[in-house]
Amino acid sequence: MDIFKIIKKINTLSKKEKTPVYAVGGFVRDYLLGRDQKKDMDFVVVGSGLEFAKKFDVYLKEAGSLVEFPDFDTARYVFEDEKGNLVIEFAGARSENYDANSRKPKVQGATLETDLSRRDFTVNAMAAPVVAFSGLLKPNIAKIQSQVVDPFDGQADLKEGILRTPLDPDTTFSDDPLRMMRAIRFAGQLEFGIDAKTLESIHKNRERLEIISAERVQEELMKMMAVKQPSVCLNLLFQTKLLDIILPEVVALDGVEEIFGHQHKNNLIHSFKVVDNIAIRSERPLLRLAGLLHDIGKPKTKKFMSKIGWTFHAHEFVGEKMTKVIGRRLKFANNDINYLCKLVRWHMQPINLMDDEITDSAVRRLIVDLGDDLQDLLILGQSDITTGNPNKKERRLKNYDHLKEKIILVMERDEMRAFQSPVRGEEIMRVCGLKPGPTVGKIKEDIEEAILDGKIANTYEAASAYFTRIKDDYLKEAKDWEKV
Repeated sequence: MDIFKIIKKINTLSKKEKTPVYAVGGFVRDYLLGRDQKKDMDFVVVGSGLEFAKKFDVYLKEAGSLVEFPDFDTARYVFEDEKGNLVIEFAGARSENYDANSRKPKVQGATLETDLSRRDFTVNAMAAPVVAFSGLLKPNIAKIQSQVVDPFDGQADLKEGILRTPLDPDTTFSDDPLRMMRAIRFAGQLEFGIDAKTLESIHKNRERLEIISAERVQEELMKMMAVKQPSVCLNLLFQTKLLDIILPEVVALDGVEEIFGHQHKNNLIHSFKVVDNIAIRSERPLLRLAGLLHDIGKPKTKKFMSKIGWTFHAHEFVGEKMTKVIGRRLKFANNDINYLCKLVRWHMQPINLMDDEITDSAVRRLIVDLGDDLQDLLILGQSDITTGNPNKKERRLKNYDHLKEKIILVMERDEMRAFQSPVRGEEIMRVCGLKPGPTVGKIKEDIEEAILDGKIANTYEAASAYFTRIKDDYLKEAKDWEKV
């Protein structure tokens, strides 16, 4: 449903009920910036937000669904159509008091200005009466500007591109520590700076973040990963030491050591560059996070060898285990954890292939091991090239182009897109007189290895003939309890 049609209906009901209603927060901010409107809109009702929402629900005659939050005098209205969901929220103007160990406030009714004062940043503490939007067929920023309720000079901060809190930042961040992450996320999203006092307060109150649930921290982190240049957020997290609380494993990448004139690069700076490189090639936030984590095994595997220099042997395996711990700590879904672990584990493989001649067998194994995530691994690998030497960079990127061509050739020729043994377990059990057990798995694995090594073609005929040749050897080793 069109946003301005919704606002027109809200305005009609507002007049009928003689209840002032204001658009507030990100909707007003983005409108004044000329940015695309978000899928969610917040409205402050000078009166009861819940009661107004109930009347709005009746007025619309079941155009959407209403979700009520009576403890907060708030209700959420959800419109669903083929374009997705549009969420609007009505809340009564209110003040909030926080317990020191929780970000859930106790609320009570208040004036509009008091309501705006409780918001996170001045650019989000502006309200515009819904009547100001009535009759608009297209955006009219000048008309809205003249009617904005702006007690904390949010419009001035919009022009300057600065983030600051309406109240003392220590109060704002202590009340709701998640706002510290939101400040950094907005800096990346809006490409704004954070004023010095606010930035200092984030550093001072950083340990308050520990009362925030892992799910909310993860949500904000992934929103940071989605911005145009994620390193803006990552550098701010590092500078304020919020990153020490969220991802201490990443902070451990910082620093450079030198022995006998041999230095290794600063892996923290390198990882931030990798994330930005991925952002140029992919909009997928989870892939960008994989780029941030890909080298986290290096501090634990770092070793200096006199004839070689600095080495990080098997850091991808160590990093895979660390990534699983991080994923569980931040409450990622199991599928997302498996994805992150897979990319961290295999991120060195394309480079290792390029050290030697790229063989068909190696490419087959890469295709099978990565499956649907192969394209993302290649993006990570290309983005991992952060050398400042233009000739070396061009040469390495060309190697990736060659690898991609080889992958396409092998996939088309060997039909590797959905690889598994053409001879299935049921057939092996029937022919060999076996019941499910390790021998069946070993035979299947032998057939698959033969295909991957190029010994036989990836066809049923070739696999069946190979199975006939090898089955007797495995049957000799089979235990009696496996026999039918």
